[in-house]
Amino acid sequence: MTLYSDSLRVARQLPGRCLVPALLALTTSLAHAALPATLVETPMLRDEVAAKKLPPVRARLPENPLVVEMDGKALEPGQHGGSLTMLIGRARDVRMMVVYGYARLVGYDRNFALVPDILQNVDVQDDRVFTLKLRPGHKWSDGKPFTSEDFRYFWEDVANDRELSPAGPPAALLVDGQPPKVEYPDKTTVRYTWTKPNPDFLPLMAGASPLLIYRPAHYLKQFHKKHSPKVVEAEKAEPGKRSWAAIHNREDNMYQFDNPKLPTLQPWVNTSKPPTDRFVSVRNPFFHRVDPNGRQLPYIDRVVMPVVDGKLIPAKAGAGESDLQARDIQFNNFTFLKKAEKTNNFRTYLWRTAKGSHIALYPNLNVADPVWRQLFRDVRFRRALSMSIDRAQVNQVLYFGLASESNNTVVPDSPLFKKEYQTLWAKFDRKAANRLLDEIGLKRGPDGIRRLSDGRPLEIIVETAGESTEQTDVLELVRENWREVGIKLFSKPSQRDVLRNRVFSGEAMMSVWQGLDNGMPTADTAPDELAPKDQAQLQWPKFGQYYETAGKSGEAPDFPQAIELMKLWETWRGASTEERAKIWHRMLTIHAEQQFTIGIVNNVMQPVVVNNALKNVPEKGLYNWDPGALLGIYRPDTFWFTDERRN
Repeated sequence: MTLYSDSLRVARQLPGRCLVPALLALTTSLAHAALPATLVETPMLRDEVAAKKLPPVRARLPENPLVVEMDGKALEPGQHGGSLTMLIGRARDVRMMVVYGYARLVGYDRNFALVPDILQNVDVQDDRVFTLKLRPGHKWSDGKPFTSEDFRYFWEDVANDRELSPAGPPAALLVDGQPPKVEYPDKTTVRYTWTKPNPDFLPLMAGASPLLIYRPAHYLKQFHKKHSPKVVEAEKAEPGKRSWAAIHNREDNMYQFDNPKLPTLQPWVNTSKPPTDRFVSVRNPFFHRVDPNGRQLPYIDRVVMPVVDGKLIPAKAGAGESDLQARDIQFNNFTFLKKAEKTNNFRTYLWRTAKGSHIALYPNLNVADPVWRQLFRDVRFRRALSMSIDRAQVNQVLYFGLASESNNTVVPDSPLFKKEYQTLWAKFDRKAANRLLDEIGLKRGPDGIRRLSDGRPLEIIVETAGESTEQTDVLELVRENWREVGIKLFSKPSQRDVLRNRVFSGEAMMSVWQGLDNGMPTADTAPDELAPKDQAQLQWPKFGQYYETAGKSGEAPDFPQAIELMKLWETWRGASTEERAKIWHRMLTIHAEQQFTIGIVNNVMQPVVVNNALKNVPEKGLYNWDPGALLGIYRPDTFWFTDERRN
């Protein structure tokens, strides 16, 4: 991967506003080797090729496939074959195949530089005009051409069809509320043009849950009334049945990955239709990447995902029932896994994480109860809650002192890191916390528990997704800490979707989740997680909903700091790199001072279980949702089995 590093060194000398396009241009010309003279037919597909059910490998690849450079160290060329097992805790997690597969229009390489992937290249002008060039001859997993028509179909027939998209195009494609101009000069060219800069465009397409601006038009047109009159006739013939739009949206689930009929560009294709307790994905015969020896990727033929109780996944991984496992494994499983390595033929790596906080508490500033809403919006209360937590105790008891006690903020790997962001209002100080609680007027009752303004006991219910014993252990320690300052804590587990819906509706007063997804941003990283613009932000979901729906639902931010954060975010979009850094620091300062979320520890290590026969999985890595897509940044299509497993 040395050429990626060379391109980074050159690009960093360029002006900040030119950074992304420069990286794209350089990596296109440098990092991708020439197409090998000889292509090797995949053993799994030879019979189908011989029977002429599939074309030979040369005809399945684009004219200029992405040749993945391998240096024999970080990556070494492998062999085809084998079946990889990864355990999932619920059926919906089959979507991890899109996260791990990490086929993106542009994606991050191992140095976190943006590089073309599905696209041949991208030309960017002033962060406003993005010209996307497709690879001629690229095909969907069913062999149909992947062309600009797939982008036109999404934009004109999906995003701007009021029956399919009642709220209009995705907010991510609007700049100051205005949509782009989208053009399709030819079959392999798509151009997006905004009147103002849209620096988020490429990073969002590279995300773990990516911005998908294309669809398999040839498949979905059969469900669209504009292209298939039969769907309208069927709707009229059976009043009360599902509308054509509902049927189309059910079929159009590229990220969910649970429709085996929907063509994909990912390295593997799902073959299992829910409900099932075992998902099987097989290689995509038309995948666009090859290795330097002419072998079409992925190397591995099948990925099997058995659905098991998430609480059993660490034990099953330790018993050798998973070839590659990080999801649903926590740091407190590490000792057990290390002891089981020799017996069950695997090794356990520890990867760094880069979340703003491994576990964070989210007071709901939009909670429906007016008394709780007023209290949570009092910064003195949030600061008191934070200072009442003995983070050193959490670190020692649960993480052997290896984590960092911290607010929910950027980690030291980020150039934006400052020590005060990590420590402000986060040092254990029970006396100071008590003073603030007294100052608010929260008097203790005879039982030592403080009382709300209406006389109710100060009892905070923290709602969880019920998926992590680690969260439960942390909450138990926080419960002891808060009891000392006169606050009772109760935890309430539920399913993830139920939890989110309760937060969104204002029923949940506080929840627990991970902190910032990206704890290592640069000044040119969009500060989306710091502004109230996303309903999924559990501390102010109605503010986010208001932004996402252009004011049609939710609540407008109604206190100064939230309003300022939105203005800063809007200013960042048109700012220079130097100005962006200042904006980031102001936003991080606001979050540290205001304690909108209460971080506990970060820099927690993530165990990764790897079968001894599985190659190209890095011993040291970064396990991060965005950027990184967990395993995705390390390209599992390049993982391969040695002979003992492959055969």
